[in-house]
Amino acid sequence: MADPRAGTLATPADLVDVPHLVASYFNLQPDPEDPAQQVAFGTSGHRGSSLKSAFNETHILATTQAIVDYRTSQGIDGPLFIGRDTHGLSEPAWATALEVLVANDVRVLVDDRDGYTPTPAVSHAILHANSGRLSGAGLADGIVVTPSHNPPSDGGFKYNPPHGGPADSDATKVIAARANELIRAGLAGVKRVTFAAARRQAEAYDFLGSYVDDLPNVVDLAAIRESGVRIAADPLGGASVAYWAEIAERHKIDLNVVNELVDPTWRFMPLDWDGKIRMDCSSPSAMAELVRFLADTPEFDIATGNDADSDRHGIVTRDAGLMNPNHFLAVAIDHLFGGARPDWPATARIGKTLVSSSMIDRVAGALDKPLVEVPVGFKWFVPGLIDGSFGFGGEESAGASFLRFDGSVWTTDKDGIILALLASEILARTGKSPSQRYAELVAQLNPGQHGEPAYARIDAPASREEKAKLAALSPDAVTATTLAGEEITAKLTEAPGNGAAIGGLKVTTESAWFAARPSGTEDVYKIYAESFRGPDHLAKVQEEAKAVVSAALS
Repeated sequence: MADPRAGTLATPADLVDVPHLVASYFNLQPDPEDPAQQVAFGTSGHRGSSLKSAFNETHILATTQAIVDYRTSQGIDGPLFIGRDTHGLSEPAWATALEVLVANDVRVLVDDRDGYTPTPAVSHAILHANSGRLSGAGLADGIVVTPSHNPPSDGGFKYNPPHGGPADSDATKVIAARANELIRAGLAGVKRVTFAAARRQAEAYDFLGSYVDDLPNVVDLAAIRESGVRIAADPLGGASVAYWAEIAERHKIDLNVVNELVDPTWRFMPLDWDGKIRMDCSSPSAMAELVRFLADTPEFDIATGNDADSDRHGIVTRDAGLMNPNHFLAVAIDHLFGGARPDWPATARIGKTLVSSSMIDRVAGALDKPLVEVPVGFKWFVPGLIDGSFGFGGEESAGASFLRFDGSVWTTDKDGIILALLASEILARTGKSPSQRYAELVAQLNPGQHGEPAYARIDAPASREEKAKLAALSPDAVTATTLAGEEITAKLTEAPGNGAAIGGLKVTTESAWFAARPSGTEDVYKIYAESFRGPDHLAKVQEEAKAVVSAALS
């Protein structure tokens, strides 16, 4: 149930005490035997709060040394690009990491403005430095200090190897195990110099200029400029705050940054659905202020938002407000593969996570383009984006990237900036907003009386044992033959696109589906569901999904 204050501005009582947060980073020590206080990499790195001893100086010292040890074991001996976002814990952790990297004789490249660095800019820098190579001497890699859209009390730390995308579990398991070993050993084996010495040896790199100047090779900025589309860009207090003004200036597009404020309390953010401050640009509650701004400000045609590290996008249109991220993914794919990128390989595939909307499947079918469905996690798109076999990779949580105009790789991590710009390209080249284009796709691909597909995610309680059992389910554990009045057509525990385990279950029918996955941080499992027969049918799918999962777990 949504918090009654969701979508309203934060009050002083909602704000994190930043000095206390930072002091806890340095002063609290994690218990190495408590799983909640150990280094653990999820789909986007290690995250936690210093207030809970889950993200402290000890963690970052150990994790950075573990990354150094890992890159040595892999023969990675080139420069390491490091960026940070605007969370209160990001700068202390960035400084700690520099001390360890320089002490280990790693060549470290930091932002030449001493500013914030979006995740896609780090991925872009790694790929540019490696010039298409994934083996040999001198390969670059990177670290991004960010918990993405998490609340202000959290910190995050993620590693991007030479392919430029999120490290896969083969790497993160080794890094986490080594980091926890170092913590148990009292940090014996961790090398460190003073910050002053580390900062002197770190080299400057123009993340902003390299990224912004390259944008015309991936988005049709000329069409945006010539059409006169008027854009309102909101960095939501995140790492793209300096990038949007430079994009407007360097490429002469009609774009205004509507909020340039950076504040680690995020006091200007509306509360998310649960009453917490969260920079989730796909959340109607968190984006309520930008939606109101566009509705009240007729001089803009479209508005966009990004989360704290700018790997996610939010699209606000005048006719529909905040677009559901699934809707925009479908429109983006239709635009890119429907003629906007004629030089892409004819064999380029569409990549989607298995909990993304099946409207994408229908768009792919109408375009006669191959679709690949993979488990949750952007890492599954990395190989295909590198070799050009994926033209686009996207996930339901508003994260995606796509190829350059010439069919070569742009980034291998999610890029909320180019997706936000693509929304304006669509408006410029079609004369229709992305939400208007989505309505046309619905009319074309889901004709009848049901309107647009209904999609939602809900949570259901589950113990740690039940979550483990759900992650290891066999399709044979599902005995149901129907779902919400339709025959079940598939019971999946492996992704059809690559055969990888999905860590849960997906059940499909002719006009609906649900997927259940255990939460990595809470005692719940998540049910994603969609129906092409409208919200009433979706409610039946959700209700029966819980029964199907409960029966399988018992």
